[in-house]
Amino acid sequence: MLSIEHFTKTYGEKKAVSDLTLHIAPGDICGFIGHNGAGKTTTLKACCGILPFDEGEITVCGHSIRTDPIACKQVLSYVPDNPDLYEFLTGFQYLNFAADIYGVSKADRTDRIQEFGEKLGMTDDLTLPISDCSHGMKQKIALMAALIHQPRLILLDEPFVGLDPIATHQLKTLMHEHCQRGGAIFFSTHVLEVAQNLCNKVAIIKNGALVASGTMEEVRGSQSLEQIFLELEGQA
Repeated sequence: MLSIEHFTKTYGEKKAVSDLTLHIAPGDICGFIGHNGAGKTTTLKACCGILPFDEGEITVCGHSIRTDPIACKQVLSYVPDNPDLYEFLTGFQYLNFAADIYGVSKADRTDRIQEFGEKLGMTDDLTLPISDCSHGMKQKIALMAALIHQPRLILLDEPFVGLDPIATHQLKTLMHEHCQRGGAIFFSTHVLEVAQNLCNKVAIIKNGALVASGTMEEVRGSQSLEQIFLELEGQA
């Protein structure tokens, strides 16, 4: 689903990510963990074609993000940590705008908006201007827009920040359902407990280098994910 091979990205003389290799298969929920500035967001943005990179290759469903970015973007979605939505639109108008971009039929978008609205408790709020929505509501609208074309791969940057417990549960349910249908999710997070309980795979990045990756059981062993992370960060 997602293949990252020897990915390297520099900003001037600073090497933000160095020689990172990671593979994510259909059905995987992979948590991407690291301190602020470790290279998580840089990696996610490169995977969806927002950032060019210096070395390596990234493919999505067999398509190169370098040479065939349109094919990649047709089968993926990316939600940044602070989604920048068109706030003069209502939630419903924004979702229809997203559906137009991906060529989703009227019938399909109607069914999906209704389904996601009910699952996220947003049905009534979609009539509001986005400018009147809370941070959590905006995150839900961004997620619904990301799901509207039924992508195979979803990239999320800190998706649980600012969500209350109910919204967090709703998001985790949607993530599970997506992967049960054969999709895959790659997301960054600081919430180690959520990652430990939600993910089947985990990747830990430190100073731009991947220091641990594999199944949750392989990385954790008999310890908690928090303990492993702190040990790798030299704080345990």
